[in-house]
Amino acid sequence: MEHKISSPYLTVTVSELGAELRSIKDADGTEYLWQGDPAYWSDRAPNIFPYVARLTKGSYYLDGKLFEMKPHGFALGECFKVISKKDNELVLELTDREVTYEQYPRRFSLRVKYIVDGATLKIIFSVTNRDERTMYFGIGGHPGFNVPLTAELEFDDYYLEFDGECSPKRIGFTPTCYLNGERADFPLEDGRIIKLSHGIFSDDAIVLTDVSDKVTLKTAKDSRSVTVSYPKMKFLGIWHRPNTDAPYVCIEPWSSLPSTQDLISVFEAQKDLVTLEPDKTEDFPWEITVKY
Repeated sequence: MEHKISSPYLTVTVSELGAELRSIKDADGTEYLWQGDPAYWSDRAPNIFPYVARLTKGSYYLDGKLFEMKPHGFALGECFKVISKKDNELVLELTDREVTYEQYPRRFSLRVKYIVDGATLKIIFSVTNRDERTMYFGIGGHPGFNVPLTAELEFDDYYLEFDGECSPKRIGFTPTCYLNGERADFPLEDGRIIKLSHGIFSDDAIVLTDVSDKVTLKTAKDSRSVTVSYPKMKFLGIWHRPNTDAPYVCIEPWSSLPSTQDLISVFEAQKDLVTLEPDKTEDFPWEITVKY
């Protein structure tokens, strides 16, 4: 089932499946969110939990035992329960059950709150550890945005601009999308800008660290833009299907990184994972703001 929340400036649609965003439209009817054309990428904005990206051999160790999990975790395929709904606010929750416990042996609550405030969609991931043992997890967003936003423009007309000058490092990946242990300087134009072209994704995702916590998808040829802010996320993924002319770009705030090539992750030892003690809750707020 899908639910709509809105303000005079923005209408947002959310599915109970995965608590996934399905649409972000402004008052003029412009659709900002990628609509899942399977010719390129059938998803729209998966929520990532409890692991970001790929696990080596699809497996990991926790409590000395081996478990299996698909890329980006299981939340994206689970049906969330609606906890509350208002005209401009929706709260959904996923809690552990047998099928999740088999993949991830912890009792937990994951709440996703969406609030439409003017032209901004506020998103809060809230994770509660309901287990007697420490939780180790990754969490993140994976929204795709239409590029171009108007039929008159081209993909190459757009660029990403960080809120402030920064000197990012690009996380090194192997051809099979696992960490290779390297980090390299990723120069920005004027210390802030990444010009979009389909060719920059020939090696798959660009994953950065040491960037500012806000980035805007924009063009000099139109007033419409999308700004994503992510104050608690340490990593930013930028992606579209490699070696295609896909008309979208994903802007992905991540709390952690995937596994290292040929090394099965031990969750207790993977330093970038979030650590959450029993009976504690941690929030991960981020926002999507449109301008038109």
